[in-house]
Amino acid sequence: MCGICGIYKFDSGEHINPEILKDMTAVQSHRGPDELSIFKDNNLGLGHDRLSIIDLSTGSQPISNEDKTVWVVFNGEIFNYLELREDLIKRGHRFKTKSDTEVLVHLYEEYGTGFFDLLNGQFAFAIWDKQKQQLLLARDRVGIRPLYYYHDSKQFIFGSEIKSLLVNPDISGKVDIKALNQIFSIWTTLGERTPFKNIKELPPGSFMIVKDKEIVKHPYWQVDFSLDGVIPRSANEAAEELKSLLIDSTRLRLRSDVPVGAYLSGGLDSSVITSIIANYTDTPLKTFSISFLEDQYDESDHQKNMAHFLNTNHNEITCENHHIGESFYKVIQHTERPILRTAPTPLYLLSGLVRKSNFKVVLTGEGADEVLGGYGIFKEDKLRRFWAKAPDSSIRPLLLKKLYPYLPLATDKGFAFSIQFFKKGLLDTDLPYYSHFLRFENTSRLCGFFNNDVKEELAKYNPIQELVDNLPTDYQNWSHLGKAQYLEMNTLLSRYLLSSQGDRMSMANSIEGRYPFLDHRVIEFCSKLPPKFKLKGLNEKYLLKKAMKGVVPDSIRKRVKQAYRAPDIKGFIHSNTPEYVKELLSEEKIKEYGLFDPKMVKTLFTKCQKTPEKRLGERDNMAFVGILSSQLYYHHFIVNKPKVNINSDSFRVVSPN
Repeated sequence: MCGICGIYKFDSGEHINPEILKDMTAVQSHRGPDELSIFKDNNLGLGHDRLSIIDLSTGSQPISNEDKTVWVVFNGEIFNYLELREDLIKRGHRFKTKSDTEVLVHLYEEYGTGFFDLLNGQFAFAIWDKQKQQLLLARDRVGIRPLYYYHDSKQFIFGSEIKSLLVNPDISGKVDIKALNQIFSIWTTLGERTPFKNIKELPPGSFMIVKDKEIVKHPYWQVDFSLDGVIPRSANEAAEELKSLLIDSTRLRLRSDVPVGAYLSGGLDSSVITSIIANYTDTPLKTFSISFLEDQYDESDHQKNMAHFLNTNHNEITCENHHIGESFYKVIQHTERPILRTAPTPLYLLSGLVRKSNFKVVLTGEGADEVLGGYGIFKEDKLRRFWAKAPDSSIRPLLLKKLYPYLPLATDKGFAFSIQFFKKGLLDTDLPYYSHFLRFENTSRLCGFFNNDVKEELAKYNPIQELVDNLPTDYQNWSHLGKAQYLEMNTLLSRYLLSSQGDRMSMANSIEGRYPFLDHRVIEFCSKLPPKFKLKGLNEKYLLKKAMKGVVPDSIRKRVKQAYRAPDIKGFIHSNTPEYVKELLSEEKIKEYGLFDPKMVKTLFTKCQKTPEKRLGERDNMAFVGILSSQLYYHHFIVNKPKVNINSDSFRVVSPN
């Protein structure tokens, strides 16, 4: 895993300033501290931060073809590189390294831009074709690895992280208010938008070609749930096929020249991956977990039971409430955007534990809920559609007690309140986002904290409508579950879970995360399954549980899913509230940054300080975290520029000749 960046001047006579290129590379060196390199070819410059995992001795980047007419910088892994390399050698290509990076160069020579379907991996890369004076950039199918870019009439600039672009003196950090509105409505940005004006994100499953001043983007992959149930098979046959795919996907993701560990949450998904490693490979298994002091967040008993069952070398870090407040400042430096929950923070601490244990790579269970129907929001959609057929029924709403046993449903008052909440929009079953209606409705109310100037600017803008306008043309013909899965994968997964909670928290400590459930073969297989194989009644991930019978212990396989969460407000409001929290939420800073209403923020802050934690609602928690993270985002990137603290003498300079 690595970091990449680059500058392409459209005027061939304008040369690249090597010091700017070094700064762009150095500021994201946490992504690859093992080696920093730059490459200059007149009006084209490339930078690379290396985290050496494959081919430790000769895998330095950038890497070229034999005659040095094609160059590549690469962030990620091509897991099937050995098979691709063997085929390319048969076709006459000569290799000078044993790295997966060099495979990209020869694939480009052999197939041009037609080789993406051959790749099984997680990646973002840039290929410079010197003869064509053309830059090709691409990103993996589901957006595991990031890629951002900026362009004007004179140049094109890109980087693995936004901070790499912001240290370039030609780019200034400015707030994109519509992006902020999107985050405060649907948790994340849409399309190519980022929280910064004029800085864009290359969408997952797409590539772009930059030549002269022309920039053309091409999608090459998109998850498609129009096919669910098209391949007839029994549940037993489908379970065996899923099991076989997951074993192969996991084996591929164990390819490494350094030790590989695994996250173990205590839930089904990570237990599946660790069980496959233990039962179907000869990889020594070292596992890493987070525990909490409070039962509502903690799963340590299940983690320890699973570690004991598999006899792993288990390592654990305990996240206490004060750790949230102490680390959140740095967390937002890495997310590079506001967030509505503190959940990334413990994962930041966990990747630190992995790094201290001298590991660079971990496998995780991320993605199983999205592709196999594991989230509560899918069950909620199914339950509400069932209820909508008899909206006056007093029996059907009782299923809420089964769906959300932790909600205040036990008392008549609590149940009545919950009924009113879940009944909102109940009959609007034709809404394209019916499955996510309550989430969007609840989250959008946070926009009420914006000040009048921001509200006025957003008066005619609706982020949910923008989401709807960009849905696939045949979306309404999909199954209800397929539509819900698509929304979840194209909002929360790629733009939050794999970014703020995934790549950024692991790479902050130079750790590469790998995701067997997000192998495109697994995703494509699951998208063709009948919905009942994924969500049978209210039994989530039915087929995965069936496939793992005898592999994962029943105590894990059959346990009720516990969503991963972390303390929010209680991580900041205690006897030692961090000074940065007091400062950034002060009336003075709220006015200075100009995003929120000072009186409303003061009222919220006071409420959080004086109200018992149990009486603070979900919206209070999201509002507090959202406002604080927005203030931090503004402080880190709008008021200040990211800092570069690396001596320019530490760079390896690669010659184009």
